[in-house]
Amino acid sequence: MAIAQSKLTAQGQISVPASVRRKLGVGPGSVLEWDEDGPNIVVRRSARFSSEDIHRALFPAQAPGPRTVDDMRQGIQRRIRNRHARD
Repeated sequence: MAIAQSKLTAQGQISVPASVRRKLGVGPGSVLEWDEDGPNIVVRRSARFSSEDIHRALFPAQAPGPRTVDDMRQGIQRRIRNRHARD
């Protein structure tokens, strides 16, 4: 028994019924995955990346060392000088 139905538009779009959106925990801007499971197509909410996943992707070798407030200020000043330097 189907839990809900959607109608496909001429542009290939569908509306996800409110009961399904609530069950999946999705809203505007959410990404849905479509998977093939034998003869069935499964729709699920796309996995979200944790901040640890993103950190590991950006810093694969090791985490950057601790910085002082003065180190950060100097880095910002260098960046501004380099960015706005005249050639």
